[in-house]
Amino acid sequence: MDHILVTELKEARRSCGLSQAMLAARINVEPQVIKRLEAGIGSVTTLVAAKTALDFQLNGIGPGRTLGDQLRGRRLRKGWSLEALARRTKLSRATIASLEQGNGSVRSLLRLLSVIAPNARRRAKERAFWGAGDKFDRDSRFTPPDFMEHIYTAFGEIDLDPCAHLLSPVIARRRIILSEGGDGLLDDWSGRLAFMNPPFSALLIWLKRAFAQWQAGNIETVVCLVPVRSDSAWFHETLSPVADIYLLQGRVRFLDSEGKGQPTPFSLMLLTLGALTEQKERFASLVPGFWMMRAPDMVVPSMTA
Repeated sequence: MDHILVTELKEARRSCGLSQAMLAARINVEPQVIKRLEAGIGSVTTLVAAKTALDFQLNGIGPGRTLGDQLRGRRLRKGWSLEALARRTKLSRATIASLEQGNGSVRSLLRLLSVIAPNARRRAKERAFWGAGDKFDRDSRFTPPDFMEHIYTAFGEIDLDPCAHLLSPVIARRRIILSEGGDGLLDDWSGRLAFMNPPFSALLIWLKRAFAQWQAGNIETVVCLVPVRSDSAWFHETLSPVADIYLLQGRVRFLDSEGKGQPTPFSLMLLTLGALTEQKERFASLVPGFWMMRAPDMVVPSMTA
């Protein structure tokens, strides 16, 4: 039985530029497990791990911190008991209870969703590309050298670019390049300063990775050039209390694969973890914008805003 979870899970993986083996490595399973999962076979636990790694979210079930919470909440809102839902789905009461606890099989989950949330759809990602004609190379945009000069001046030499590209002008002692077999979402980070202009289509995944590597002490300072997107609960609850955010005035002219400049159609921010006060002050003196002070501080504009 086809379901949105199966039909779009593969697309979500491919849109992140991952092979089945790469996704398997990220969630610590064998590649065959991912292959089976994309055929609708496997455990809900594995499915949830893959969804998290791919930032794959569903609309049409309901609120809840976990998939199990969403399923239980959906059933209760419909006024169905476990017995009533068991009759409708031809699943056992114990199987449904197990699914509501985050366990069970993917096949059972798909049968449950076809009854309890038949209109569930993958949550659409915010458009992260420049235009309709750029859809298929939407992440092939590189930070221009003139902007990078301000990064070098303000923060110093870059030790690591974890999501580098062969065409990127970013200068770093170590560059992790996906096309060369590296994986910044899997390989350990190291050094004093990491700079990343991550694939915007997988923004939250990369921010979570940066936070985890910084929190683990693998990297001293992280500087991220990213779109101004702060809608996720994780951003508000985990990242914003420890990050320093600089809202850029104007648009940066990113370079495409042919070296042509094109301004972003959305606002950008520089998000830093572990940056020193003098580093932030130097950046504010070079690039128009302002640093947002962490709560409970006020938002204080820089002199160049």
